[in-house]
Amino acid sequence: MTAVQHASQRNARQHSRQQTEVNVGDIERVACVVGGGMLVVMGLSESGTSRLILPALGGLLAYRGFSGHCPVYESAGISTAAQHGPATSVPAGHGYKTEESVFINRPASELYGLWRQFDHLPRFMKNLKSVEVLNDKRSRWTANGPLGTPVSWEAEIINERPNELIAWRSVEGSTVDTAGSVHFQPTSAGHGTEVHVSLKYNPPGGKLGATASWLLGAAPEQQLREDLQRFKQFAESGQLASSGQSSRR
Repeated sequence: MTAVQHASQRNARQHSRQQTEVNVGDIERVACVVGGGMLVVMGLSESGTSRLILPALGGLLAYRGFSGHCPVYESAGISTAAQHGPATSVPAGHGYKTEESVFINRPASELYGLWRQFDHLPRFMKNLKSVEVLNDKRSRWTANGPLGTPVSWEAEIINERPNELIAWRSVEGSTVDTAGSVHFQPTSAGHGTEVHVSLKYNPPGGKLGATASWLLGAAPEQQLREDLQRFKQFAESGQLASSGQSSRR
């Protein structure tokens, strides 16, 4: 068998695994996320071995709901997931949306340039582990999921105006359906820039999933607010505040 044939078979196997990765239905995923979050909260109020076992089980259950993948189902050839194509963005009227703005005493062109270096975003966004730039339009994002479990997805830029706007969304096949935009609006006095970020994501079970995310320690509004304050701190001073200091001004 030639090297080309080997590569073709390997790609086919990878494609097949991607297609069967989600094998848990939506209702079951909601139950896993909510139930897992409850087990984590219950475990924190227990003592002894229960304090360790319940959060661990809750984390595994929540991850099953967020990822939509069950290894036991896979080994048994079972799938309860509906056979529909994955969403390429968050449909209107679905998902969870959060918006925040911050004034930064720097020109819009400079702030746009800082944000456009996507691989530097984890320096400001606490929940992001890494961003790998694939090309001028696409990048791979990895964030902390339930109990710190990594969750990755690929995103593409869908609208961009230099020094004014960057908008993106997750691409087909991503494990997370998300979309977002950042606007850089110079103030009328011309002494700074209003940075406005809008994020939207569609967790398993819609807002129920977002509630479970909050139970697991990820409050989207607070997280985005703190991320923007770190971005402001770095843009204005060239360094980030230590964990014991506040960057609010």
